[in-house]
Amino acid sequence: MTDGMFALFERQAREHPDARFLILPDLSVITYADALARSARIANLLESLGVGRGDRVAVQAEKSPEVLLTYLAAMRTGAVYLPLNTAYTPAELGYFLGDAEPRLFVHPPEDETAMAALCAGLPGVTRLTLGADGKGTLIAGAATKPEARQAPDFVSAPEDLAAILYTSGTTGRSKGAMLSHGNLASNAVMLADCWRFTAEDVLLHALPIFHTHGLFVATNTIVVAGASMIFLPRFDVRELIRLMPRATTLMGVPTFYSRLLGEADFTRELAAPMRLFISGSAPLSAETHKEFSALTGKAILERYGMTETNMNTSNPYDGERVPGSVGFPLPGVELRITDPDSPAGAVRVLHQGQVGVIEVRGANVFQGYWRQPEKTAEDLRPDGWFITGDMGVVDERGYVSIVGRAKDLIISGGLNVYPAEVEALIDAIAGIAESAVIGVPHADMGEGVVAVVQASDPALDEAVVLAALEGQLARYKQPRRVMFVPELPRNAMGKIQKKQLRETYANCFGAP
Repeated sequence: MTDGMFALFERQAREHPDARFLILPDLSVITYADALARSARIANLLESLGVGRGDRVAVQAEKSPEVLLTYLAAMRTGAVYLPLNTAYTPAELGYFLGDAEPRLFVHPPEDETAMAALCAGLPGVTRLTLGADGKGTLIAGAATKPEARQAPDFVSAPEDLAAILYTSGTTGRSKGAMLSHGNLASNAVMLADCWRFTAEDVLLHALPIFHTHGLFVATNTIVVAGASMIFLPRFDVRELIRLMPRATTLMGVPTFYSRLLGEADFTRELAAPMRLFISGSAPLSAETHKEFSALTGKAILERYGMTETNMNTSNPYDGERVPGSVGFPLPGVELRITDPDSPAGAVRVLHQGQVGVIEVRGANVFQGYWRQPEKTAEDLRPDGWFITGDMGVVDERGYVSIVGRAKDLIISGGLNVYPAEVEALIDAIAGIAESAVIGVPHADMGEGVVAVVQASDPALDEAVVLAALEGQLARYKQPRRVMFVPELPRNAMGKIQKKQLRETYANCFGAP
């Protein structure tokens, strides 16, 4: 792979200038040629502000076409794009900006006072604003620049840094995953092929674009295919239903699909023209998978990826899409299961059917963590294998299943409990919407198993849940407590925040 993502975008814009790139909710269109010209204005503005190769461009702004154009513009200047979650507080932003030291920081106009104070102690940072309506000093400044590039576009090599995405920091401080142009382009080309995207496709895009799913997996795959996106500002189930007749594909998180199933007018007829439904970023329950298939006649395609790697595995486009599995390693991606207790310097690779840590290697694997060489060396082996921290197993047919995060593994009485196994059984109980199984300090067992449950039936109580699990699980795997909550805490991508739950229920067996 020699072409970077912008080169792939530019090729589409030159060869198919009138093709639709973005379709907005009012059905107005931004063509590939429009996006090329508008991103050139922004790139010219960036360069006039001193942004050049290797400089970081940090963006914390509500989803809009202009944010996507800024991503393209950053690539055109050779800058490193740094998307930031719109939910981050000023205190959190202070860490990211101090760590990444961007040349430019783009934020909402309404945050002007707070961001001015925040950046006062960060020399060398230029600030511009960008609102959800696409207005602000960024676009006003770009409007004064020509549509033709005033400097040659940056020509990337595969190893050149394209973006830094900060991980969620569930343990320790957040780490900036460094993704190269080669990482992004190779994965997008592979996904467009495996998922059969063509210029005829129209993707319903309701994901945030500060995350690898919405920004890279969705957008970059569309660019490679020369396809179009219906670009929604946020997830709105009613908007998905309104616009689905104009689309062919949907990429979403499990919440998208559970919410669609709750709508009376989401019918087999509505879904019939859709070619493909893809789910990721959080585990899709087998129950949702089966219910969706029964209603629509279409099997959701679940895949597995990470901030550090983009996509690693996928259920097949042709072939069985197994509920609860994330499919096979993608072409060009190697995957192995290793013993987490392997001695230092001697990796022990496990056999099919054995649970261990998932490791991957390929052109999609990131370059390391920004300014954290020790952490990079800890997670990225010298021969290119990345230790994902996910616990998984490969069955006799080669399908990969995720059983949890290594940090979520519960060791109760010296025995390993994999939360996903327990959660699957709890979620199958009538009246349970979803569950999260965690380990918290226990004076006798080391860790006690606790199930935190979101129920749709108010009659359910702890005794009912525990009775339903009798005989289905070894005693050491069974929850010792069941806690009921109105809603499980999630991050912006729908992942349940188990760290928060462990903190909330840390003392449920008494003070440690």
